[in-house]
Amino acid sequence: MDGNGRWAKRRHLPRVAGHKRGMDVVKIVTQEASNLGVRVLTLYAFSTENWKRPSSEVSFLMKLPIDFFGTFVPDLIEQNIRVQVMGDVTKLPKDTQKSVRDAVAQTSRNTGMILNFALNYGGRDEIIQAVQSIAEQVSGKQLIPEQIDAKLFAKNLMTNQLGELADPDLLIRTSGEERISNFLLWQIAYSEMVFTDTLWPDFDEQELKNCIQQFQKRDRRFGGIKK
Repeated sequence: MDGNGRWAKRRHLPRVAGHKRGMDVVKIVTQEASNLGVRVLTLYAFSTENWKRPSSEVSFLMKLPIDFFGTFVPDLIEQNIRVQVMGDVTKLPKDTQKSVRDAVAQTSRNTGMILNFALNYGGRDEIIQAVQSIAEQVSGKQLIPEQIDAKLFAKNLMTNQLGELADPDLLIRTSGEERISNFLLWQIAYSEMVFTDTLWPDFDEQELKNCIQQFQKRDRRFGGIKK
């Protein structure tokens, strides 16, 4: 979800104004994705590298989940949307952690679309943690090296909670950036990618539909040949 800062700068506003608008767009896109039948919507909300930003901006970003869930959870419950989170949430401020965990608990019985937030998440960090977990299992004689395969590795990733939906079909990146930026490095091996010049605060229902329509035109062969 890129472009919040540039959106604000073009309007001679502080960067946090772009983040505030970006939060409103999350609500719009979440509702539309659910209406379109999307089964999992994963949003890269805060990366392990985002701590490098100015402390005032980081503090504002840490308050956004509190405001977001504080106002949006009733709508999520009404729309049968379930909240999940991946990343090292323990490094977040205590009130942010509570807000996130409360939202997960309050929507846990919902059976519709999963709204999966990547908070303090990094793809390389996730892979390292998975390797450490598997190494501990081998060391503890719960596994032997010959049992390690792609399926077992995936079970040790943070997306394991998504089951068969762990690997996304479509990755959308906004604001004209064309790189992965440490996001779901294992899971997007065969994801289709759509890069749009639209800044995240300007992203809307129609732009989401446009990205999905591009995806629907792709010829997905997963390394094979389609008959």
